[in-house]
Amino acid sequence: MNLCFDQSLGLGYKSNSQKIRVMSESWVNDNIFCPVCGNARISKLENNRPVADFQCPSCGEIFELKSKDGRIGRKISDGAYDTMISRITSMTNPDLLVMHYSSLQVVDLTVVPKFFFTPMVIEKRKPLSPTARRVGWVGCNILYGDIPEQGRIPIIENQNFRSKDRIVQDYARIKRLQTGSIEKRGWLFDILNCVNVIPTKDFYLKDIYVFADKLKIQHPDNQNIEAKIRQQMQFLRDKGMIEFLERGHYRKLL
Repeated sequence: MNLCFDQSLGLGYKSNSQKIRVMSESWVNDNIFCPVCGNARISKLENNRPVADFQCPSCGEIFELKSKDGRIGRKISDGAYDTMISRITSMTNPDLLVMHYSSLQVVDLTVVPKFFFTPMVIEKRKPLSPTARRVGWVGCNILYGDIPEQGRIPIIENQNFRSKDRIVQDYARIKRLQTGSIEKRGWLFDILNCVNVIPTKDFYLKDIYVFADKLKIQHPDNQNIEAKIRQQMQFLRDKGMIEFLERGHYRKLL
């Protein structure tokens, strides 16, 4: 597999960001299968579609691509804040493809399923200054580091493609966590992040209760945090993410 961008595609553009956009999108169009259904290709959509770059011609799944020269940090710059929030709250946001490249070669590529997004992982940026061409425009950052690790499915790791079958299986397994409620989605992934922080495979309910104060800040309207924690632990158990061993005792199956 050729991991190099086709540099000839950028010759007609002046800005480096435009060159990278054209080259990275062309590379994905030519090389990447659909991580949802396994179809051999995902197709480039027309330019200027808000929060959308590709679509699978088989299952219809839509993807947005974000590329960065260097390691992906905690935040990823994205487009208009209002557009992103509207898509998330109406359940029409796309899956996210996150590409790390270096020396115009793909190093890592990850897919984040659309149902792992909540308004809490979208950070509103300051409006553009009066001297900017788009004065007052408000963009956003995706708080990539706040998305649970289970929602960041590797396709390419350190320039090595993972098995297509494994990726599709990983996506199908994590899709069991999909919920149509933004509130439930937020609670579920906040608890999942807490579970991920616990260093041991086996753990106890008291280990999750340690995060109660943090969860109160994240969910100020909830007056019974511990009961909500137990509810979400039951949901994770029912979806095969954790195993119930005995009263208050669990094991990670993530």
